[in-house]
Amino acid sequence: MKQASAPPPDAAPLTVRALPGLKEIGAQAWDACALSPETLAAGDETHNPFVTHAFLSALEESGCVSRRTGWLPVHVVVEREGTLLAAAPCYLKSHSQGEYVFDHGWADAFERAGGSYYPKLQVSVPFTPVTGPRFLIAPGADPDEATAGLVAGLRALRGEVEASSIHVTFMREAEWERAGAAGFLKRTDQQFHWENDGYASFEDFLAALSSRKRKTIKRERRDALLPGITIEHLTGTDLTEAVWDAFYGFYMDTGARKWGRPYLNRKFFSLLTERMADRVLLIMAKREGRYIAGAINLIGDTALYGRNWGCVEDHPFLHFEVCYYQAIDFAIAHGLKRVEAGAQGEHKLARGYRPVLMHSAHDIADPSLRKAVADYLQRERAHVAEAVDVLDTLTPFRRGTSDEQA
Repeated sequence: MKQASAPPPDAAPLTVRALPGLKEIGAQAWDACALSPETLAAGDETHNPFVTHAFLSALEESGCVSRRTGWLPVHVVVEREGTLLAAAPCYLKSHSQGEYVFDHGWADAFERAGGSYYPKLQVSVPFTPVTGPRFLIAPGADPDEATAGLVAGLRALRGEVEASSIHVTFMREAEWERAGAAGFLKRTDQQFHWENDGYASFEDFLAALSSRKRKTIKRERRDALLPGITIEHLTGTDLTEAVWDAFYGFYMDTGARKWGRPYLNRKFFSLLTERMADRVLLIMAKREGRYIAGAINLIGDTALYGRNWGCVEDHPFLHFEVCYYQAIDFAIAHGLKRVEAGAQGEHKLARGYRPVLMHSAHDIADPSLRKAVADYLQRERAHVAEAVDVLDTLTPFRRGTSDEQA
């Protein structure tokens, strides 16, 4: 990777501004930052589909993010003489829904003490608990200078809109460390990811598991399809409006039962196909000629990202088959390094998914609230680290002869 060079002493000063939407900036300029070596250097990705202009603008143009939904775009950009150096996808929030990093307790405590927690600033990909770059840096720009410009811009914006705090969620660890050095409070959480240890097939993966777990997974896969269910992988031109109609029915049914108000509307999925169909994978289950369940995934260059699932018929183990086992099949077949199957879910452990740390950073203006949150996060980080260590001992992988004979 080419070494980023610091600006010359006589370089023009940086300018920082907030944009009311991605229409204010071209896709080429945004994606140059989102997909640059400076942005992606901290991870093993070469393409994170969620921070691209195509994905984020689909959320905006569909109305999924807007003032009405409580996700008002206020993207922060850093420029020098009109040239974009860095950007952060940022939203002015009037609630804490759709974030997957929970701060409701902080909000309640601050409100009880007479403060106003909302609005707040959220630097993230809406409705998406997927780690990825949050400080997007242009090719050749100095990462430290660019990050400092974004942090200064976010803090200035916080004061201008009278927000209580800034929250940068599901960020890369290197960005997390930079944010900590800039005075942000550091938080951790956990997810469960499947890692591809060079497997040639699903059977090859199963061979790495203990005998008992291997038999359980084989039985679950067999039983999931017993009612005459078949599985289809749909991407690119396979993603017709009729297919999306079926999937959207699943999504709405499950979303309404699970959290009351699904975040994504039907238009969003059409825009996704229009702009990045080759990055979308629908895994759909069909019985007696009609689709009955499905899961949407996005395809990165090194990972498969599982997002939303839904069904209109309940069948034992079908959720595991569609969301976890079929995703592993796809990742192995396409040489992907891992599967990220969404937030939470210790049940993923038994299916070969391992615990991994998530990172977020929080900058709180009120000194009393900041101190209380800092004390809490210190204890929480220790608890999360301990939990990850314990959970890592509960994976189904073989550890020796006694495991193999279990």
